Amino acid sequence: MTNMETALKEAMTIEGAVGVALVDYSSGMALGTLGSTKELDLNVAAAGNTDVVRAKMRTMEMLNLHNETIEDILITLTGQYHLIRPLTHRSSKGIFIYLALDRHRANLAMARHITRKLEETLEI
Repeated sequence: MTNMETALKEAMTIEGAVGVALVDYSSGMALGTLGSTKELDLNVAAAGNTDVVRAKMRTMEMLNLHNETIEDILITLTGQYHLIRPLTHRSSKGIFIYLALDRHRANLAMARHITRKLEETLEI
């Protein structure tokens, strides 16, 4: 099992990673962050992306998609990818990984693969 600090460090090894946060989407608070810069305040990103996750969860509920789970949510900007992965393991429900990537350096498929692997081993 991987602890939170190790998971954040592993996420930052992804090519093009700018910042990563583990976020409690019931409160909008970041449980841990790594890689914050002047251009990317991860605490603000955590709170803002909590609204994205909550909105998608509500929409799925309204559409009666009870047998579906969100693997990830991708927000594509001109210079960045923002990848949001809600954790689905029983011990980590209500938490998501938020990963910001430099679009020009990142391999999005690899980022998705690594965040999926982190989810499988992360213990909070």
